[in-house]
Amino acid sequence: MVENKENIPIHIAVIMDGNGRWASKRGLPRSAGHKKGAEAAKRTVKAAADLGVEYITLFGFSSENWRRPETEIKDLMQLLRYYLRSETADMHKNNVKLRVIGDRTKFDDDIIELIESAESLTVDNDGITMIMALNYGGRDDIKQAVEAVIRNPDSAKSIEEQFTSHLMTAGIPDPDILIRTSGEQRISNFLLWQCAYTEFVFTDVLWPDFGKSDLEAALAEYAGRERRYGDIKRSEG
Repeated sequence: MVENKENIPIHIAVIMDGNGRWASKRGLPRSAGHKKGAEAAKRTVKAAADLGVEYITLFGFSSENWRRPETEIKDLMQLLRYYLRSETADMHKNNVKLRVIGDRTKFDDDIIELIESAESLTVDNDGITMIMALNYGGRDDIKQAVEAVIRNPDSAKSIEEQFTSHLMTAGIPDPDILIRTSGEQRISNFLLWQCAYTEFVFTDVLWPDFGKSDLEAALAEYAGRERRYGDIKRSEG
């Protein structure tokens, strides 16, 4: 449990890894792991909100995930549809604001409509903001921001100000902590610019098993670190 509420991060990013391995260990199809993973996402967002976290970004579907088998992609799209239809009302009821980042144009029209509807319904909520990264890639995010600056330069702002204003996360503070489950220790093209000074926490827990106690353990590890942003320790003068 996090003892000092002052150590609660403003923004948590999560790479939700291990759904397939969770299913394989139980002799279940990968779709069962993804379904349990969706339940873990709901559980984790609630736990983060209860702890006072303001933003949580979940890596739901990367731009590289289209390389997966067609049957798995179909199952993931059906799960996305189900989640948006069944959970949007609860998100709104619980004062959660949904924001989706990534290139949504590759999704079917009905999924795009469900995303837009959920964002519209929850836009004025002032509880935790849940950012879903869908068909998202960090390199593509940087590329499209650079192209936007080139198309419409603003001499009144610095290059960095212009660039960050065109990132898909514009207006959202950079993550304080990135959690990756399942024992993998890489960033996988996720929020590359935004994670420049983010603390990374890796856990062996498979995502479908991740819960409040695991989140608290990750935040306790985060609380024990000193974030210096390139500076020296205060005690070193």
